[in-house]
Amino acid sequence: MTTDDILKALSNVQEPDLGKDLVTLNMVKDIAIDGNNVSFTIVLTTPACPMKDMMQRASENAIKLLVNKAAIVTVNFTANTSSTRKDDQKVLGGVKNIIAVVSGKGGVGKSTISANLALALAEGGASVGLMDADIYGPSVPMMFGVRGERPMMKDVNGKGMILPLDKFGIKLMSIGLLVDEKSAVVWRGPMASSAIRQFVTDVEWGDLDYLVIDMPPGTGDIHLTLMQTVPVTGVVIVTTPQNVALADAKKAIAMFGQAQINVPIIGLIENMAYFTPAELPENKYFLFGKEGGKKLAEEYDLPFLGQIPLVQTIREGGDEGVPAMVGKDPISQQSFRNFTAMAVRNIAVRNANMPKTQLIEVVE
Repeated sequence: MTTDDILKALSNVQEPDLGKDLVTLNMVKDIAIDGNNVSFTIVLTTPACPMKDMMQRASENAIKLLVNKAAIVTVNFTANTSSTRKDDQKVLGGVKNIIAVVSGKGGVGKSTISANLALALAEGGASVGLMDADIYGPSVPMMFGVRGERPMMKDVNGKGMILPLDKFGIKLMSIGLLVDEKSAVVWRGPMASSAIRQFVTDVEWGDLDYLVIDMPPGTGDIHLTLMQTVPVTGVVIVTTPQNVALADAKKAIAMFGQAQINVPIIGLIENMAYFTPAELPENKYFLFGKEGGKKLAEEYDLPFLGQIPLVQTIREGGDEGVPAMVGKDPISQQSFRNFTAMAVRNIAVRNANMPKTQLIEVVE
C-alpha cells in the first residue's frame, strides 16, 4: 500500500453535504502505513459533524475494496470549523459562525430552541457561546439556573470587558445578568440597540465555533443593529404549527430575504409540533395544528430542520434551570440532536456554497 493508493481510494468517498470527495476537499491528512495497518485523519468542517460515522465506514470500505482487503484501517478525526467571515474581524474576532435564532412572535419557544441548540452543538465537541439578546424578556438566566449571578470584569488593553458565565460547557451572557430582575427594563429603541452593541463589543467571548444569539421576537431595531454590528452567518426561524404563529414567521422570512439585508436562512424549526403523553408514547396529538411549519418551509423553499414535540419535561427543565439537553428525557434530547444535526449540515453547506458573510448597510 502507498499513500497514492490510499488517496485514490478515498477520492471515491463523498462528503455527504458538500457533494465532493474527501481528497478534492483537502480533508485527508497524516496518512501513515505500516504493513497492513493504515491510519489517516479526516478534517471535518465542524466537531459537531453528524456525518462522522458514515464517512468513517465509507473510508474503511473504500480502502479494503480498492487497495487491500486485509487492511486494518484507523480513521482519526479533527475539525477546522468552516467560516466565511469577510469583515475585518475586529468585532467578535474569534467567533467563526454567528447564528441568530428569530421568530415573528413571542411565545413560540425561541429561547428554549436557542438554549438547546447551543448545548447540542457543545455536546458534539464545538466551542459555543449563547447571547441572550432578548432585551425586554431575558429568560436565559432562569433557563440555566444562574439567576442573581453577576459576570466578572477583566481588563483587556486598558478596556474593561465583561466575562461571560460558564454553564454546562457553554459561555452565557444576558441582560438579565446585569439588571435586577425586579427592575423593569423600559428602553426606547436606541437604548436597546446600544445595549446589543455593548453585548457584542464589550463582552470577552474569546474563540468560538458558534455564537448562538437568542433574538427578541418580531422584526425591528435590535435585529437591524445586530446585523450592522456583526456578520451573521445565518438565521434559524422558530415557529409553532399554529396559523397565527405562521403568519408572523412569514414576516421574519421576508425581513431576512430583503435585498439590502439578505442574511441566509439556515432553516425553519417547528416547535410544539405535537403532544405525546408519557403514558401513551405511541400517540400524537396535534394541539396547535399539524405540520404548519413544515408546509411553510416548503412554501418558501427553506430547509426544514425538524419538529420539537410539546413535552412537559422540556418546560420543567427550562423553569428549573436544567435545559432538556442536560436533563434526563432521552426522547426530547434526541429531537434536539436531530434538529442540531440538520442545522450544522446546513451551516456547512452555506459556508461552502454561498457568498462570504459581511455586515449589512441599512440606508435610513
